[in-house]
Amino acid sequence: MTDTFFLHPQRQLLNNEAHARTSTSVPSPAQVTSLAFFFDGDGSSQRASLARLAEQLGLPLPAADAVQYQAELPGLRLNWGLHTEFARYTLLRRGRTGEPFADSAFEGLPLDWLANQPDPLLVAIHAVILPQEDAGHADTETLAQQWFAGNDLIGASIGDGNALALTDLRLHPDRNLGAGVTRLLVLDYGMSPSQRGRMLQRLFELETYRMLALLALPVAKAQMRTMDTLGSRMRELTAKMSGQAGSRSGDDALLDQLTELAADLEDVISSTQYRFSAAQAYFRQVERRIEELREARLGGVQPFREFTIRRLAPAMATCETVSSRQTQLAARIQRATALLRTRVEVALQGQNQALLASMDRRAELQLRLQETVEGLSVGVLTYYAVGLIGYVAKALKVAGMPINPELTTGLAIPLVAAGVWWGTQKMKKNLGH
Repeated sequence: MTDTFFLHPQRQLLNNEAHARTSTSVPSPAQVTSLAFFFDGDGSSQRASLARLAEQLGLPLPAADAVQYQAELPGLRLNWGLHTEFARYTLLRRGRTGEPFADSAFEGLPLDWLANQPDPLLVAIHAVILPQEDAGHADTETLAQQWFAGNDLIGASIGDGNALALTDLRLHPDRNLGAGVTRLLVLDYGMSPSQRGRMLQRLFELETYRMLALLALPVAKAQMRTMDTLGSRMRELTAKMSGQAGSRSGDDALLDQLTELAADLEDVISSTQYRFSAAQAYFRQVERRIEELREARLGGVQPFREFTIRRLAPAMATCETVSSRQTQLAARIQRATALLRTRVEVALQGQNQALLASMDRRAELQLRLQETVEGLSVGVLTYYAVGLIGYVAKALKVAGMPINPELTTGLAIPLVAAGVWWGTQKMKKNLGH
């Protein structure tokens, strides 16, 4: 039977997305190293780095568009995953091998590969999974002195009491990775391999997302000084707005300065908005991973939630405060610009009204002048026309006709004046149409 219906072109892709970040099973005992490299761009640098590593180890090359990769080496398992801003390498070595944190799973990788990494290392974790009997009855203070340089521990009973996770979230020296490795101890009380894998992945992601969220804190601290400067410029401009009388040249200069300030602020916002938004998203991921640990408090040990949230929440509040200041300043600039534009428009309207009034007065004067000229022209035309009639009358008298030139001229004046006036009005009417 063949399908008689259409399938969505992305059906398979969307279905596979649910399995794109699957966790791997972890035996007990085991050593696991997690490395997270931060990158900008599309991740092509990390794909190329993975390809070089696979070639050096004699492993199959990953696909050109790979987002996940897994390979097996003698005594070592390599997992790789590409995320939005980081790539994670997870190395797993089974069994007991010497000192838990002195010998790590990273021993199986070439050091020159790490030295040629194109992107910075953000998170490096050495995790050790031990059965409960390997730790004996040692208390947390003993474990802190033995493997965490006596530092205060952070941890809890996780997985509904099936394991104990301890760390100090400090950077310890490592012979391969230098001074910069976080240590994580997981005591297994009876978890299945898949459960160990999920719990370990959550612990790795908890630390990775915590560090990614904190990337916004230095940006926020630097932007605080920038926002102080921009805020001072805004206060100076508003003081000038309220202090000056509202001259056209002064308002235009203020408007130019406000436009420049808005452009500077927009540049700041565009350079920080993504980092602040990403920090909030990572913070939510941290909270989700803590919930998924299903932790229970241990006596004398600060749990993951208490430590992480108590230190991460103020940093996120700082980022949110800076972002809020940016939004508020942008709104203030917008209101000030609108107010100044309104004042400029009102001033322009006043100037236009004065100009229209002046034009009305000029038109009225021109009309009166025109009427005066028309009156004068009627008189002038009448004078010359009557003069011509007078000459005609004198000529007719000389020719022998009984005409009185003076009387004829006098009688002709009103008739000629009326005719000239009528002709002038007729001409104005025709020109008006």
